[in-house]
Amino acid sequence: MGATEKTLHLVVHGRVQGVCYRDSMRREAVRLGVNGWVRNRCDGTVEALAQGEADAVDALILWARRGPQLATVTRVELRPGNGNYAVFEIRESV
Repeated sequence: MGATEKTLHLVVHGRVQGVCYRDSMRREAVRLGVNGWVRNRCDGTVEALAQGEADAVDALILWARRGPQLATVTRVELRPGNGNYAVFEIRESV
């Protein structure tokens, strides 16, 4: 990973399941050139890891705070993430 890249772990709260949040995030990440993953959690949140150029990751975070049209995001928790990712994928729910 280069000096201008970063990796962040997100937990998105609100009405974020059953509204195409994961697929919409995947499409936005691909558009921005961000790698990582997204998945639903059994507590009703969506969890994701975003890795890439700092500006692109920041843009994905801004998108995550809104989500797709039917979503109602109440908060996004952020913390540093780790790992190396070559694509952005939807993972199995946990």
